[in-house]
Amino acid sequence: MKEAKLCLLGNILVGKTSIVQRFVSDTFVDKYTTTVGAAFRSKSFDIDGEQIQFQIWDTAGQERYRSMMPLYYRRSAAAIVVYDITSEESFRYMKNWVKELNKFGPKNIILAVAGNKLDLKEERKISYNEGKLYAEEINAIFMETSAKTGENVQDLFIRIARALPAESVEQQSQAIPVKNMDKSCKGYRSCCK
Repeated sequence: MKEAKLCLLGNILVGKTSIVQRFVSDTFVDKYTTTVGAAFRSKSFDIDGEQIQFQIWDTAGQERYRSMMPLYYRRSAAAIVVYDITSEESFRYMKNWVKELNKFGPKNIILAVAGNKLDLKEERKISYNEGKLYAEEINAIFMETSAKTGENVQDLFIRIARALPAESVEQQSQAIPVKNMDKSCKGYRSCCK
């Protein structure tokens, strides 16, 4: 199995946690508590006949946690920067997250831009073309998603997995059996068999 670290960045209330929840367990919860610092989830899935596990860091969107963000996206193979298609402010802030990621993040990171809340497209403030053009400018994958309905969420993660260069995906090491352990080892029966 191969592993890849992925982080989600974006303003508060754009739906980062909902996107992760939809991807990991295919569920949606209307009310989430605000993420403090970051939350970790993982999911293994098959992509083109190969098992991959995303180690997903869902970061807080509040300004007070901003200084901590480099800790979460350091050594990330990919990042999803999320905005809410019904909020011009979230789109502006998303661009700041991208600048910060470019400044402090890994140089070869796969970047994806997700315009979330597609289920509210009647209230849209950011056009599909505006989001797509920005993503093209920064050489990022672009997709509009709805964590509520699940639209395009799985596809977003699949596109990211396919874009990952081999060197950014770590081969999970196999456990090495331990032989000839000294039976005087404390807790031998429970830990050293």
